[in-house]
Amino acid sequence: MASKELATTAFGRADLSNCEREQIHLAGSIQPHGALLVVREPDLVVIQASANASTYLGIGAPLIGRALSEIDGDLAASVRPYLDDLLWTIPAAVRCHVGSCAARFDGLLHRPPQGGLIIELERAGPPVDLSGSVEKALHAIVACSSLRMLCDESARRFKDITGYDRVMIYRFDEQGHGEVYSEVRNPSLESYLGNRYPDSDIPQIARRLYERNRVRLLVDVGYAPVQLAPRLSPVTGQELDMSLCFLRSMSPIHIQYLKNMGVAATLVASLVVGGKLWGLVACHHYSPRVVHYEVRAACEVLAETIAARIAALESFVRAQAEISVRRLEQRMIEAISRDGDWRNALFDNSQSLLQPLDATGAALLFEGQVLTAGEVPSTPQLRAVGAWLDLQPRAPIFVTASLSLDETNFADLKAVASGLLATPVSESQGEYLIWFRPERIRTVTWAGDPTKPVVIGDNPSDLSPRRSFAQWHQRVEGTSDPWTQSDLSAARLIGSTVTDVILQFRAVRLLIAQDQLEQVTRQVRVAQLPVAIADSGGRILLANDALRRLLPAARPPLERVEQLATYFVEHAEIGERLRELLNHWRTWRGEAHLAPTSSGAQPLLVRFDPVFSSPDRVQGFVLLFTDVTEQKAADAARRRFQEGIIERHRVKPTHLNSRADLVYRNLLATLMENAQLAALEITDGVDMARMQELLESLRISVARSAEVLERLVSHASRDAEDKP
Repeated sequence: MASKELATTAFGRADLSNCEREQIHLAGSIQPHGALLVVREPDLVVIQASANASTYLGIGAPLIGRALSEIDGDLAASVRPYLDDLLWTIPAAVRCHVGSCAARFDGLLHRPPQGGLIIELERAGPPVDLSGSVEKALHAIVACSSLRMLCDESARRFKDITGYDRVMIYRFDEQGHGEVYSEVRNPSLESYLGNRYPDSDIPQIARRLYERNRVRLLVDVGYAPVQLAPRLSPVTGQELDMSLCFLRSMSPIHIQYLKNMGVAATLVASLVVGGKLWGLVACHHYSPRVVHYEVRAACEVLAETIAARIAALESFVRAQAEISVRRLEQRMIEAISRDGDWRNALFDNSQSLLQPLDATGAALLFEGQVLTAGEVPSTPQLRAVGAWLDLQPRAPIFVTASLSLDETNFADLKAVASGLLATPVSESQGEYLIWFRPERIRTVTWAGDPTKPVVIGDNPSDLSPRRSFAQWHQRVEGTSDPWTQSDLSAARLIGSTVTDVILQFRAVRLLIAQDQLEQVTRQVRVAQLPVAIADSGGRILLANDALRRLLPAARPPLERVEQLATYFVEHAEIGERLRELLNHWRTWRGEAHLAPTSSGAQPLLVRFDPVFSSPDRVQGFVLLFTDVTEQKAADAARRRFQEGIIERHRVKPTHLNSRADLVYRNLLATLMENAQLAALEITDGVDMARMQELLESLRISVARSAEVLERLVSHASRDAEDKP
């Protein structure tokens, strides 16, 4: 029992020491601008209700134990068409008339995990201009070409549609701290733009709920909670899971936090990118404000569209970095043929190496030599950094924004190397490509002192969330600007490219530098890229372990390059290319497929190169094989995604009238355009490790926004028909 108490804290019983464990989804009460019913299925008998339900709905008698069909109006008839729907993630919306006066209500229906059907009812609100303000907002969002433009435009559109005094785009960093990235506000209000808020301001349990329930509303911070009766669900005997309830009471701690800010009402929409909470659209009002269902649904559609656009823009940045890296690779390969080395090509244009990571310096530690670009530590210091990296756990990327704090021996490097990002370029110790960023002594503007989330009032027992939100400035030293996911992706790409070029370079040296034969042979043999090296007559001198793992084990040992053709589906073409290589010294680049196995024909990028000892004499040949399965998978994933979302949303919603269907199709077309662009950028600019995750998140987002949109349009069309 004690351990359970440590794990969770009942709603409303938390204090500032344990608010992370407050079960805010088990509120047991609602805000009073609506009423909540829980009905048993299939007889639709009310088994639980908010204490205000009878009064709010204009029904004189108690509701517990009554079937919906016994309640005046058409609530039962409105609910029945949805009894076969799952309603687990997105509530259904109905327009109904309840009570003897047949008052108009909007109802939201969903099923909590434990069973039963929750019906939340609110006074019917005015319609939203779907073909005007919402459609224009969607087009404006899709047209944004940068993250800053997108966030600024999104804040403006949200303010136009919701009418709140202040709208902020709130972005989380890697540590979970939030920053007001964009803001639109009434002129009389002070600006919060650039203010940061510590991660403790939003407990993890609240962040998880933000991912499930994408739009939350607080009408009035001064509300008196309306309790559910009975408190425990008759279906489960436990607290009712109110995760998806738009009426759910807010945590008393959160309410006090808003009061301390002077905020009277809020609407918050989640921005979920790649399945993770990227940020929030936070709308503040300084007097109570009711926002009805249609506006909230429009906000959810816009938020999903913004999130998809964020995914596309962030992926585009990675794609642009990849283009720069490919150009760098080409220069290095040309340098090998022209100069017999590649290192100068890597450093002759420092910006091509530094810019993709926004670094101020870079260094290559390779075969005992040190090459640098930009602002870097001294050569002895760089060698010390390399030795220190050798002691760290082996990984494709090592990254820190606080090198001098992580390792005190490097304290004197912070002016040029507070930030370090390193990738090994071979299997040998001490061989790294390293990027640096300098210390950035900066002042971080917090909304109040982040070290004092608790304030003691006049009475020592009077604890409150931070009361002062006056800007509090913190001087940060010993750190660089943080490395982003885009930086890490670019580093992996450059690192793997340099590794491949090194392998080719060492393969060439294997043919030319016989005095280094033993050392270079060992280095080539353990390289991860499959390679075969042949003499001038076509006899294979070395086929490394990676190539042997790639080829079927049952074949005879490789002795001559001509044998390689038999491993490929395109054996005739590969055979011809190999003969041209041997007889006419012709370089070839192309794609081929290994003979099918149980998993299919594996695609490879094949490179055949002659190595010359003089203009008229060939020393031998280098044959490289790069697995492009991941790239093919990316292309296939994009095609499947595009075909899937088109097919999924091709069928006309039969329950919409012709005018509503036209509105729906126009808005849906914009959503699909946004999704197609995002899918293209994701598959072009994201490493395979994250591609499937991002595409799946995008698919869920598209499905969610399309479903919310369809229900919104359907509801709006019924609203129009319902008017006298």
